[in-house]
Amino acid sequence: MINMKVHIKLAEHRMTQKKLSELTGISKNTIAGYVNETFQYINRDHLDIMCKVFECSVSDLIEFIEDKK
Repeated sequence: MINMKVHIKLAEHRMTQKKLSELTGISKNTIAGYVNETFQYINRDHLDIMCKVFECSVSDLIEFIEDKK
């Protein structure tokens, strides 16, 4: 399972979803999907620009958790 950690970076930077949308050009709905983990796929360009804004690596934004069997 893929977990998004965008909400953590937003909190660390005391940034709203709206501000992240303005800084990145990513729609507010898409950012909300990442924050609420309702997304269908992750856009690589979005990861790139969010890493630049947050000055972090991809692993700070997403993580893989193995499903329990």
